[in-house]
Amino acid sequence: MSALIENAAACEIRSVVRFLNAKKVKPSEIYRQICEVYGQNTMSDSMVRRWVRQFNERRDQVLDEERCGSPSLVTDELVHAIEEKVKQNCKFTISALAMEFPQISRSPIHEIVTEKLKFRNFCSRWVPKILTEQHKKQRMGSALQFLTRYNEDGDDFLSRIVTGDETWVSYDSPESKRQSMEWRHTSSPTKVKP
Repeated sequence: MSALIENAAACEIRSVVRFLNAKKVKPSEIYRQICEVYGQNTMSDSMVRRWVRQFNERRDQVLDEERCGSPSLVTDELVHAIEEKVKQNCKFTISALAMEFPQISRSPIHEIVTEKLKFRNFCSRWVPKILTEQHKKQRMGSALQFLTRYNEDGDDFLSRIVTGDETWVSYDSPESKRQSMEWRHTSSPTKVKP
């Protein structure tokens, strides 16, 4: 058996239905052949019968007909413009993009970035916990007390220490986790945390 054809366009499958119907193949046989080549979940038996009926009624288009409703604001040009903005600054926010493109709201912009362009928001680097002044004073006091006790008891003192949660103490003011977030394509290599 040959491999299944995956992700076939709807118009391709409708073309197959139209072709086999023109050769006077029964709808049940058309459905069986479509399932054999494209897979079970491609088109239902009732949908095959509906398309056969439409083609028998002189329909000659396999493409979807125009639908009523408001036209989509998402165009290829807009998607391309948003992609260029993302490439210029990967630390953007959806709100900032909405300000750049006032003709479209935040939700469609988020959909374009995440679904059409396949970008995800990653924390670009690990950000240590931010310590308050009180925490810094407590740490300094504890460190001085440990040094004093180590000078008195030596290595015996070290064997009695129980450690807990790892916390990095930074000598500079690191950026917050939110500030370090970057939008990257899902196929981009991941950065390793230091």
